[in-house]
Amino acid sequence: MAQHAPPARGARLGRAVGANGSVTTVSAVVLLLPGSSRFSPGPLRPLARALAREGGAEGLVAHAVLHGGGSSREEQAGWVADEVGRRYGDVPVCLAGFGSGGLTALRTAGHPAVASVLALAPCLPDARTAAESPEPVKQLSGRQVLIVHGTNDAHSDPESSFLLAARAKKANRSTCRFEVHSDGHGLRDHQAEVVALSVDFVLGSVFSGRYSRPVTDALAAPPPLGLRMPLAAGFGRQRSR
Repeated sequence: MAQHAPPARGARLGRAVGANGSVTTVSAVVLLLPGSSRFSPGPLRPLARALAREGGAEGLVAHAVLHGGGSSREEQAGWVADEVGRRYGDVPVCLAGFGSGGLTALRTAGHPAVASVLALAPCLPDARTAAESPEPVKQLSGRQVLIVHGTNDAHSDPESSFLLAARAKKANRSTCRFEVHSDGHGLRDHQAEVVALSVDFVLGSVFSGRYSRPVTDALAAPPPLGLRMPLAAGFGRQRSR
């Protein structure tokens, strides 16, 4: 197994949220990978609370990943995924990242513990750079993958995440992407819908394998339909599992 940065030089796990506060009942873990700016956390904090509320009884815990210096974010995320195994045993892991954390989640998906990846407004190279030097996608094979991007994101080009999703779909049919129309990088205008969609995906990917109808349709649809799926206003208000 590859050696990752020790916690003194790299990342560490933040306080666990969920599983009713008991680590003995943990059956799945979500690692929350933040963006580069602490002033723009995106929807990760409300997502952590929602995951604890809706998945805690099933043994789901969420940990924020606290990055340090001395190694790359991908190496640190790999070390943290190893730490999940040491702490909780062989449980499925979902990497959920926002902004640059979304890119880290996509790049670290090949870790053997990872079952699914949620990339919210991932910071990817612009479309021209991506065409010349595309991001790898082979590591996404065998994982459940959801990308969510605001169409008015001025910080991270949404077209770049579409192009990556299109390439990933060829290697992994279990890939889908939702567009949040008129929303920006922080996904603030439709945060409730983004969180509800994310919870639906995470619980389905680490537990039941069942998703809401929109997610099921997006996973099944051929490109580009399943990669430009609009996130409907009010998603999750009457969500049933």
